Amino acid sequence: MSMSKDSRPAEHAPDKLALLRNHSLFRDLPASVLEHLGSYMKMRKARKGAVIFSKGDPGSGLLGVLNGAVKVSIASAEGKDIVLNVFREGEVFGEIALLDGRPRTADATAMSDCELIVIERRDFVPFLQSHPDVTLKFIEILCSRLRRTSEQVQDVTFLSLPTRLAKTLLQLTSKDEDAARRRKVAITQREISQMIGRSRESTNKQLRAWAKRGWIRLERGGVSVLAPDKLASVATAGSELDLS
Repeated sequence: MSMSKDSRPAEHAPDKLALLRNHSLFRDLPASVLEHLGSYMKMRKARKGAVIFSKGDPGSGLLGVLNGAVKVSIASAEGKDIVLNVFREGEVFGEIALLDGRPRTADATAMSDCELIVIERRDFVPFLQSHPDVTLKFIEILCSRLRRTSEQVQDVTFLSLPTRLAKTLLQLTSKDEDAARRRKVAITQREISQMIGRSRESTNKQLRAWAKRGWIRLERGGVSVLAPDKLASVATAGSELDLS
């Protein structure tokens, strides 16, 4: 992993256990169990653009985002990135390789400066064996990710660019609590095009058309959704609007 240890003074370090207390996987566990699990955590930093792990790397642990954002992607035969998911503060990723011990199935890259936690597989698997309720929740997460992947394949195959783009913007702003409140998502137009599987040029053209209508606002390193109801109608109806 292209990451460095957190060297900040302890009094300024983020609360590692907050991620566990607030995550659906762990929040119902007794405080003593959370503290025990927290003792296995290692803190890591990743600079914007740093590779956290690459496809084919050993699946050595589960990762959680304390601060920042991480994209998980794969490269096509032509060398273009296809973004499978974006993980933000309070979310965990890397669970597939964690459970089966096989190599990573995709690349993970820091979209911004990140603070992460890592729990090694050798510590976490015995924990799961002694906590079957957490194992069941892990299965639920895996099923949710599989459903999302299946939906992505269907969307890329069957949906128009406006429909897919509207769905993606709404998903990004609703996924992150802070983004949902401000209706803003910190993501570049290039990364959005990678998520919807379309060219950057055609994606930018549609974004500019919506900005002209006042549905969104394009900002440096981000997009603000101003009219979520308009985007929802496009996402639901699948209507391809005139770009002029």
